[in-house]
Amino acid sequence: MDNTSTSDIVIINGNSHPDLANMVAERMGLKNGGCSVFHKSNRETIVEISDSVRGKDIYIIQTGTKDANNNIMELLIMAYACKTSSARSIVGVIPYLPYSKQCKMRKRGCIVSKLLAKMMCTSGLTHIITMDLHQKEIQGFFDIPVDNLRASPFLLQYIQESIPDYRNSVIVARNPGVAKKANSYAERLRLGLAVIHGEQKEAESDEVDGRYSPPPTRNSTPQHAPSSSRTRTTSVSVGVPEHPVKVKPPLTIVGDVNGRIAIMVDDLIDDVMSFVAAAEMLKENGACKIYVLATHGLLSSDAPRLLEESVIDEIVVTNTIPHEIQKLQCHKIKTIDISILIAEAIRRIHNKESMSYLFRNVTLED
Repeated sequence: MDNTSTSDIVIINGNSHPDLANMVAERMGLKNGGCSVFHKSNRETIVEISDSVRGKDIYIIQTGTKDANNNIMELLIMAYACKTSSARSIVGVIPYLPYSKQCKMRKRGCIVSKLLAKMMCTSGLTHIITMDLHQKEIQGFFDIPVDNLRASPFLLQYIQESIPDYRNSVIVARNPGVAKKANSYAERLRLGLAVIHGEQKEAESDEVDGRYSPPPTRNSTPQHAPSSSRTRTTSVSVGVPEHPVKVKPPLTIVGDVNGRIAIMVDDLIDDVMSFVAAAEMLKENGACKIYVLATHGLLSSDAPRLLEESVIDEIVVTNTIPHEIQKLQCHKIKTIDISILIAEAIRRIHNKESMSYLFRNVTLED
């Protein structure tokens, strides 16, 4: 990009992933803007922007990490600081959107990603660039444009160039919920598909809570309640069918993996217990090698140790989330750089060019 087209671009970042921000700025031929984000002794977040942002297009690169709440507050305060300093536009570049897995109502909880979207819009962000949202419908929570980039071309390229004899592979969906994504990979690589069905342990959605309490009976109605109320409450339960209890089947594999290379694909690797259990089942069914590919490698808690001790041969993730410490604990983790994709997205948005090029040959199932 020439200097005339980038003179009004300012790239700043918080503390979540400065290396990625520097790589993006370098690819665009820019220097990182002067923004200092630090915390006071009482953990309040302070943001100081040394360069002028008046009338300029600001791109805030701030991804989600294991310190999600601080990442969010830093982003909101940086955006609001730019808004009150008369920036022309403020684009949030959030490769991994925190709380994106909390995009459905569970029990008496709430849809946290909807709340987060409202907070981002209120803080002053005018556009969002993210990557591989857990559910693409999350884009509807925002009142501003959202560009959901795809990392699948990088992962597909890795399979073709770095996995020996990948033609003898089978794409594996760790559970039926990932089957759509796995099917897209299988079709693009012209490989077979296998799906792991069943649960090793009880799912969170099946835990007992107050919503499954039985309706009150006549004997449980308070004595001081009006007789009409007791009658009405009792009559409601008559004829209401009991909800059948789910019985989770044991883990089974639908598809042939015997003598094949198994490639599990997903959007996020965080709690790895399910990946390890799936890998053990694949090994028992004759898989000769096992790879795990995902866009975001959060790898919380003791995930690196569990992966190192597992039968998984290689874990491939992009650098949307910093994981250098985890790589020191597990030599199986490989990283793919996606900074060029983010830099190209910023360039196209700034020059008001179509984003379709970045989504060519990408279907809704990705």
